[in-house]
Amino acid sequence: MSKDSSVRVRFAPSPTGPLHIGGVRTALYNYLFAKKHGGTFILRIEDTDQTRYVPGAEEYIIQSLQWLGLTPEESVNHGGDFGPYRQSERKDIYRKHVDQLIASGHAYYAFDTPEELESMRAREQAAGVHTPKYDQSVRLKMRNGLTLSQEEVATLIAKGDNVTVRMKVPVDETVTFSDKIREKVSFSSNELDDKVILKADGLPTYHLANIVDDRSMKISHVIRGEEWLSSTAHHVLLYRSFGWEDEMPVFAHLPLILKPSGKGKLSKRDGAKFGFPVFPLEWFDEKEQETFAGFREEGFLPEALINFLSLLGWNPGNDEETFSIDDLCQIFSLDQINKSGAQFNYDKAKWFNQQYINSTETSTLYAALKDSFDNSIDQNYLEKVIEQLKPRVTFLGDFKKQSAFFFDKPTDVDEKGLRKKFKLENEGHFTALASLINDSPNDSESIQTAVKGYIADNELSFGAIFAPLRIFIAGTMAGPDLFEMISLIGNKECSQRILDGIPLAKQLKNNG
Repeated sequence: MSKDSSVRVRFAPSPTGPLHIGGVRTALYNYLFAKKHGGTFILRIEDTDQTRYVPGAEEYIIQSLQWLGLTPEESVNHGGDFGPYRQSERKDIYRKHVDQLIASGHAYYAFDTPEELESMRAREQAAGVHTPKYDQSVRLKMRNGLTLSQEEVATLIAKGDNVTVRMKVPVDETVTFSDKIREKVSFSSNELDDKVILKADGLPTYHLANIVDDRSMKISHVIRGEEWLSSTAHHVLLYRSFGWEDEMPVFAHLPLILKPSGKGKLSKRDGAKFGFPVFPLEWFDEKEQETFAGFREEGFLPEALINFLSLLGWNPGNDEETFSIDDLCQIFSLDQINKSGAQFNYDKAKWFNQQYINSTETSTLYAALKDSFDNSIDQNYLEKVIEQLKPRVTFLGDFKKQSAFFFDKPTDVDEKGLRKKFKLENEGHFTALASLINDSPNDSESIQTAVKGYIADNELSFGAIFAPLRIFIAGTMAGPDLFEMISLIGNKECSQRILDGIPLAKQLKNNG
């Protein structure tokens, strides 16, 4: 990795709800880019929209990044030389810059009431304007600092009702900027509206705040979702208005994460509809009184989710798919991010999780799982159970669901499978096998040799014997290696389970 301390990137979410998986990917790409270049990853909380602020959302964002291991060097919690890192605490900084824009003629006060704005939209629509906006064609027909006298402006400011500040977008200009993913992007200034940059509550909108903060925090690269691409023209104009155009960061607008169908942006409703999480952690929506699933609670390892998300929009340039976070930090590049949207494939996410669980040290899995099991279970025994189940599970919760027969005789038996696989004429063979297993040395190799030898000597089929044995011992035909399973549970216990299961098998067979 190269070392470039001038590389400073920020993840700047708004605490208006839980962190969507698309936001997690944005955080990840910022983190990887910073680490690749030996730079700084910053978490900035953009909470200037107080009307949409959701209690608990900021803590949720911080906890999500912590779970994923995407630790910022500078943040509300970590501090840093460029704070505060919560925008609501930077109000005085924004006010100073707003005054500068007004003084230079690049912004103006506006006093339009909601009713007046609605009336303007109605007039414009009646005149044939498809999407009315407050722009150069409208501004001189409204109540603002461009149409009112200085005395009227001062009076309205003192009164304090509906006092906002709008940027003054120039007429007949082309706004052009470079994007690492989209390359050269251009907008006509005549397509742009005069965005509100300071709201009536005295807080800035995103457009002003992110410009001021990015410059004051020395942000070198702005890596964010493509939904902000159209707003970047306004941001470039603000950089020009302040005389900071030479200090603009490098822009990179990420492709959308699409629904599984590939049509439209992935939403939280898609998760609820199709039964998969779209948030890193579980979230309870107070307003809707509804709980939304989280990847953590579904049983994902954070490393697996990181690997899955890294490939949603980025391509390493080869056929490799499995990368550790350290690998990703080495090879990640903005140049290899796709322009087109990335289709969300939950089956692929599950595949990654299964791969990571299987390759994770058993002792690490034990530490993550031990609290979900009875604390009276011996650690050595539980680790052996985990080791046997590792290749067969998809989620962490599967260990508990699939391991019950290791601790107790199964009560839920696959009766359909037993009815199909058990043959009445083999009853004596199962009784003999129960005795053989009971008397064998308690290791999988010895048990396997004894059982397979008996099957061969009696000219039986493996399918006719193995399937019922599995059901007698585990309640199901699925599970780990039969002989490893018997060795771990114990010869005597498994022998007794076979003997106890034979009467049920006969009953099922006789009842048809």
